[in-house]
Amino acid sequence: MLTKISSFFQNLADDLTDTNTKKNSDEVTIELACAVLLCEVMRADGHFDQKEQAKLAVLLVEQFHLNEEEVKQIIDQALIQSEQATDFYRYTSKINKHFSIEQRISIVKQLWNMAYADGELASIEEHVIRKIGDLLQLRHAEYIQTKPRK
Repeated sequence: MLTKISSFFQNLADDLTDTNTKKNSDEVTIELACAVLLCEVMRADGHFDQKEQAKLAVLLVEQFHLNEEEVKQIIDQALIQSEQATDFYRYTSKINKHFSIEQRISIVKQLWNMAYADGELASIEEHVIRKIGDLLQLRHAEYIQTKPRK
């Protein structure tokens, strides 16, 4: 009887360890959070091409000074998480926690650059950027200042 109880608690402890290990492997880095938001804008209009993926890589290199292999890994992870994401909070909260308002404004400017990578702005892309801007706690005037003058 004591062996069964001891075994039960050992299995419970093992399950908790596995859960914590999984949570750590699912941890969102600031680079990944930004990449997922960029992917959300890229995918918003229902299609993305090589120009948009190239722009995504350029934006990540400029923002985080990453090498080619790091960018490829982050983009691969970001595309997967973007497809599975049900909201933006997980990513925007990470950015809010670690970035100043000026850095968050810069991120929204990058979202606009991503939206225009294919040469045109779809209304759904603008909607996604607005939603992300709100979650990044930008005031309306700050959001307006991020919009390109086209």
